[in-house]
This record gives sequence, C-alpha cells and structure tokens, in this order.
Amino acid sequence: MKRIFKIFAVVVILATLTAQSAMAGNDERRGTCGASELLINPWARSTGWGGVNVANARGLDATFVNIAGLAFVKNIEVAYSNTILYGGKSGLNSGAIINSFGLGVRVFESGVLGVYIFSAGFGELPVTTYDSPEAGDNGTFAPSYMNINVSYAHSFTNTIHGGATLKVITESTDNVSASGFAIDAGIQYVTGENDELKFGISLKNWGPAFSYGGTGLSLTMTNHAGNNFTVESRSVEIELPTCLNIGLSYDFLFDKWDQRLTLAAAFTSNAFLRDNYTIGFEYGLLKMFQLRAGYMVQPGNWTGDWATANTGISAGASVDIPLSKKDDNTGLTLDYSYRTASPLRGTHAIGATFRF
Repeated sequence: MKRIFKIFAVVVILATLTAQSAMAGNDERRGTCGASELLINPWARSTGWGGVNVANARGLDATFVNIAGLAFVKNIEVAYSNTILYGGKSGLNSGAIINSFGLGVRVFESGVLGVYIFSAGFGELPVTTYDSPEAGDNGTFAPSYMNINVSYAHSFTNTIHGGATLKVITESTDNVSASGFAIDAGIQYVTGENDELKFGISLKNWGPAFSYGGTGLSLTMTNHAGNNFTVESRSVEIELPTCLNIGLSYDFLFDKWDQRLTLAAAFTSNAFLRDNYTIGFEYGLLKMFQLRAGYMVQPGNWTGDWATANTGISAGASVDIPLSKKDDNTGLTLDYSYRTASPLRGTHAIGATFRF
C-alpha cells in the first residue's frame, strides 16, 4: 500500500511540474503546434458535459479524458461514435466527420487492455496553387487523420486506478504525409462510503515533434538555360499539443428510483492554448437514463479577446438498455451529445457501447 501511494505522489508531482511548464508561455505559443486533432474528444458520452469527467470517466469513454478509467471495464466493451464536426457540410465547405471505434477487454483480474481508432475525414477539398489560385481549376484532394491507440489500465487497489496509452499518429493527403507517436498517462483516486468522491489527473499527448514529407513539398522549375530542376522544401518539426487535466467529482445518491446527481469540475493546462476551466453535472435515474450538461471557458473569452471553437455549452443524454436478466454487465448504451462551437456551427455526436 505504501508503495502505491508513493507512485501516486510521484505522478501528482510530475503532473504539477508539467502544468507549470505548460503554463509558462503557452499564451505566446498558441497556434504553433501540430496534430490538433488530438484535442478533439470523439466520444459522445463524455462530450455531453464538456469532458469534465476526468475523475469519474469509466470504460472506453475514458480513453480520451483519463485512461485510468478504462480499468472499470468488467469483461468486454465495444464502442462506436460518430461526430459531425462544426456542422459538417452545412457548416463548412466540405463535410468534417469523425468516426471512432474502441475495444476493451479484461485480460487480468486487475488489468484491462484497450484499443481504439480515431479517423477523421474532411470530404473533397479544392486544390489551389500559386499559378492557379482559383478553386475548381485543379481538381480536389481528400485529407485524412488517423490515430491508433493501444492502452492498458490497472486497478492497484479498490481506490487507486492508473493507465497509459501509446498513440500512433498519421496525417495525409495525396502527396504529403506525416506520422508520429505520443503517450497518455492517467490516475484516478476513489474514496467515500459509496465511492462518491473521485479525483483524477491525466497527462495527454506527450511525445517527440514530427515533420511532414512527400512530393507535395517539392517544386519543379526551369532555369534561364532551359534546364529543369527540382526544389524541395523541408518541413519544420512540429510539436504535439501536450496538455494536463485535473478533475474532481462528487456523487449525491438518493435511494428513491436510484437517483444520482454528479457534480464535476476540471482544469486543463494546455501547452499551446490558453487553459480551460470546465464545470458540469450528470443526473441519473433508475441506472438507465442519464442527462448531462457542461460549460467550458478560457480566460480570454470573458473579455472577447479571442475564442476557441471547443468551448462553451455542451449537453447530452444516454440510455442504458439491459440485455440480460441474469448478468447486469451485459447491456447496450446509446449516447448523444451537442457542443456549441462559436463562431462555427455546433458539433453533434452519437455513439453506442455494447458490454458483455
């Protein structure tokens, strides 16, 4: 037990130091990182209250906000989520769609192995060049992002749970691509007579910088003598959007109709954005229905200095459908969420999780 608490203390200290490092100058560095898709939560359940559930995320839903929550998979979980980003075709020139698929399997008495795939597509975009800047004259191209995540979460005791994720990142068009990797790590602490008080910390997207390459970075030119030669541009190295999440939640439990009201708060220290503050609540009824809402703000939003699209109000709902009278762990959960994204259109997400 003492060893576990020492590990927990080390994680807290390292997280605190990382937060201080991230906050030192993040306002001057904003907008200079790459792989910004790593900051988009693909799961409909947790986005319903702005990803505030850093402390109490459970199952595959936890793979984004805090991987430690994956340790709560009972046997096997399979999840799918579809996100229409910023209004899709009605909000952008082309459709922006995210599809995520996850699988979690308990492989040891206290350990769970998980895999999830994040895939984002943006439809067909027009090609423009220096010599032909008008859209429609040069055909189209289809950029895509894909991240493959392999995770492991472990329950050290009934109160302390931790986990880590290895991410393989790929971004590509028809003639330019980039790849890299990153690591997530998180821990959750649960206490109280009915496990009503929860605390969580997660460090996300820590890894080396990456760069782009491909024929799209080269240009064939002709000199005065009529000879052709190729000039290749080198891509600068781009850093990953590292961030630190700290969250707290408390459950108010009521015996009548198995009601539950969870209040949660979270702080996110971003290395390349201003920090986020999120509050939210979730109401549960009969262990079958949940309603949730959240509000995320960045300090600059109060003065109108600037805004990030993934801030503001979010709301969502879930329905848990039991599929077996003998086994409470077998069931289907349907999720929906909506996030405001001013000045863009809102983001809708629907998802389903099958447990057996």
